[in-house]
Amino acid sequence: MTEAIATAAVAPQRYTRANPFPARLVVNRRLSGPESEKDTRHFEVDLTGWGLSFEVGDSLAVYPTNDSELVDEIIQTLGATGDEKVPRPRGEPTTLREALLRDYSVTQPTPKFLRAIAERASATPTLGYLLAPDRKHDLETYLWGMEIVDFLLEHPSARFAPADFVSLLTKLQPRLYSVASSLKAYPEQVHFIVDVVRYESHGRMRQGVCSSFLAERADDVPVPVFPSVAKHFHLPDNPDTPIIMVGPGTGVAPFRAYLQERKATGATGKNWLFFGSQHERCDFAYEDELNAYVKEGLLARLDCAWSRDQPQKIYVQHRMIENADEIWRWIDAEGAHFFVCGDARRMAKDVDATLRKIVQEHGGKSVEQANEYVEKLKNEKRYKRDVY
Repeated sequence: MTEAIATAAVAPQRYTRANPFPARLVVNRRLSGPESEKDTRHFEVDLTGWGLSFEVGDSLAVYPTNDSELVDEIIQTLGATGDEKVPRPRGEPTTLREALLRDYSVTQPTPKFLRAIAERASATPTLGYLLAPDRKHDLETYLWGMEIVDFLLEHPSARFAPADFVSLLTKLQPRLYSVASSLKAYPEQVHFIVDVVRYESHGRMRQGVCSSFLAERADDVPVPVFPSVAKHFHLPDNPDTPIIMVGPGTGVAPFRAYLQERKATGATGKNWLFFGSQHERCDFAYEDELNAYVKEGLLARLDCAWSRDQPQKIYVQHRMIENADEIWRWIDAEGAHFFVCGDARRMAKDVDATLRKIVQEHGGKSVEQANEYVEKLKNEKRYKRDVY
């Protein structure tokens, strides 16, 4: 009995999605050069004492807080003080300011909020018209780059009591980031690579909630995190299996972790990485690390595509075409697994089409046979994607 009590006393606190681990940001380093169009950051988060785990290929959910200046502006526009008691999505009521900082999404306007604006504002014929069920596409176009605060400022006649206002908002959700490190290489840490989202619209500077939290507001506050398993995106069970990785931009994250893992475990399977971004001189994330892996033989191949370094755009799929023979040999003769991480809308579609073309042309197959071959790769879990 005494032993059981003692064990319970030293057991780590049970962290859950609802009670994430309060990690600490220890490194916030810009990877992109000053002339880059992107602000790409490398973050290192201290996990000491968390008692949890993740595998390379998994993601971590990061629970951000909102920008305090934006929250203050919303409170002021509502004509509130911020001290008013309001309900939270879960738990005891709290002040309006705390709820807007930690509990609710305060950027993206919800349909419920827009309907309330249309009903309460003295003149919003456009908004009322766009909220019709058959105007969904027009509404999305109209809303691009607009946030909740814009509607509050533009329609001062629409008045909301604090509790009424938060009832129109959605819960502030965590953001998932692919882990860019292996626990075997960094047992007490997790690394991320993140593009910090900033842009101007309607005369105001906007910023991504979680990317700006990590870049600007997380230095002296906890960074709550919790692992999210991605069963479909793990390394092959057999360490001798070759892998081909296509990860332009921040899509390189899981592949940096894969390489660390394979080095730490002494895996003998060959590794080939396709990486791409805009400019080699200022957008080559982890350049020194990747070149060192090539030098020591961990990376058998590193093929890079710089889209803006010449008049014609060059992307990762173009580098795949240039190396089609060898890609086919790795996949068909050597049983390589093929991984893709990054932008779902364009890059992943183009890479998929290119892979099918390579299978068709270099495997001597019809379009239908090539598609069947690729689908078989997917079913055998040899073609894996983590796209967003």
